[in-house]
Amino acid sequence: MSEFLSSLYAERIGGSGFGKDTAIYKFEKIKRAKAKAKETHPGVEILDFGVGEPDDMAPAGVVEALAREAGKHENRTYADNGIMEFRVAAARYMAEQYGVEGLDPATEVCHAIGSKNALSFLPACFIDPGDVSLMTVPGYPVMGTHTKYYGGRVHALPLREERGFLPDLDAVPSRVWCRAKMLYLNYPNNPTGACATPEFYDRAIAAAKRHGFVIVSDAAYAPLAYGKRPLSILSRPGAKDVAVELHSMSKGFNMTGWRLSWVCGAAGVVNAFATVKDNFDSGQFRAIQKAAIWALEHFREITSSICEKYERRLHALVRVLSGIGFRARPPEGSFYLYVPAPCGIRGGRRFGSAEEFCEFLIQEKGISTVPWDDVGPYLRLSVTFVAPTQAEEKRIFGELAKRLGDLALEF
Repeated sequence: MSEFLSSLYAERIGGSGFGKDTAIYKFEKIKRAKAKAKETHPGVEILDFGVGEPDDMAPAGVVEALAREAGKHENRTYADNGIMEFRVAAARYMAEQYGVEGLDPATEVCHAIGSKNALSFLPACFIDPGDVSLMTVPGYPVMGTHTKYYGGRVHALPLREERGFLPDLDAVPSRVWCRAKMLYLNYPNNPTGACATPEFYDRAIAAAKRHGFVIVSDAAYAPLAYGKRPLSILSRPGAKDVAVELHSMSKGFNMTGWRLSWVCGAAGVVNAFATVKDNFDSGQFRAIQKAAIWALEHFREITSSICEKYERRLHALVRVLSGIGFRARPPEGSFYLYVPAPCGIRGGRRFGSAEEFCEFLIQEKGISTVPWDDVGPYLRLSVTFVAPTQAEEKRIFGELAKRLGDLALEF
């Protein structure tokens, strides 16, 4: 049967070679390394700075709203491309939180079952064989993966520290612009924690109009901006002509597992997305959308509390890492800290990559992090570890400092 199937697998997932690749995905390696560390050192607590999802439950008011709405007879049916009440709430939130005025809930907003789904559907709207999606690297690869599924190509835009982790659009060759259909941006950025500037968004919008492509702004972390008002590309002049933005109930509302997001912006793009989506799913449970309306109506108190916690933890993490030699500074947004990885231990072991150092940390110190070697060796540390109290936070940071304190790291 396996030989029979090997002749049927689509080339986009490997064709006859599907299932035979021995390469292990980075996050699977991390999972295996954590399991091995627990087995080797059963009494040692794993300090998990690798988890990329909120540590708290959704607010009580959201849970209560879900319970109420789940029991209503009218919420049992398919939601298709979303209930109008949620679209209206999303448009109102975009105006109040980001200053994006005048979004039409009927034509410029469409819900999705999480940002991942939205990013996987959008290439179906625009990519034909030979077309190009420009993807920032390092970053979330889903839109690029689906671009390749449709016979398109991915052009990588490196995010370098010296440029504030903003892509250099001027460095894109004209032959690439000629085939470009989509540009993926993600700010606040995963993994770097950088935020875009209004000036950068203006340049991206001008480039989209000049070369004829769609901007997909993944704003999943947008509520988590520190020391400044969160920024939406749709607040910039001309953005609604060429851009859509993805917003999520996950990061800024502690609703990761609820799987609810929305696409908003250019009406033609939203319409294309809704058309494709309608052929993939039948919408998120109406009760979840109605619970999310409660969250959006109370976003100020919800998001401010979440931001306060993560900003406090990020500053504490910077203090610990700076104290042992890391070049660390608080990010502008997200709940990630992105720091250059050490190259070795003085008089001892050398590390040829961030991945090697991360393996050492989990195996020898019981500290889990995520390596990024795409544009130089860096570590991504998340402050979404579970700690119900500030006293527990301090204990975890104290333990981190203790375990790293005896390492004479070289950078």
